[in-house]
Amino acid sequence: MIIYNVTINVDDNTHSAWLEWMQQIHIPDVLSTGLFTGYRLCRLLDVEDEGATYSVQYSCKSLDEYHRYKAEHAPRLQQEALIKFGEKFTAFRTLLEVVE
Repeated sequence: MIIYNVTINVDDNTHSAWLEWMQQIHIPDVLSTGLFTGYRLCRLLDVEDEGATYSVQYSCKSLDEYHRYKAEHAPRLQQEALIKFGEKFTAFRTLLEVVE
């Protein structure tokens, strides 16, 4: 299994609106691509940065599905976040493989 992890730091003043948007719009849009089997939304507790920091972990079955998401859907979805929140957040992405 592959985990597409997105870590996001959000400005304190934008935090509530961002979280609602993630839960109501963005995460459902990502899942509606049909390329992920599920997700987990976590808030980091021990963070030195200002603002709130979250990790969203999307699960997919294969690297092929992840690459398809990156090519066909990620640019549009990431642009929507930039249009909505501008410089009020920063994000970085990592790709993980579950070892069982």
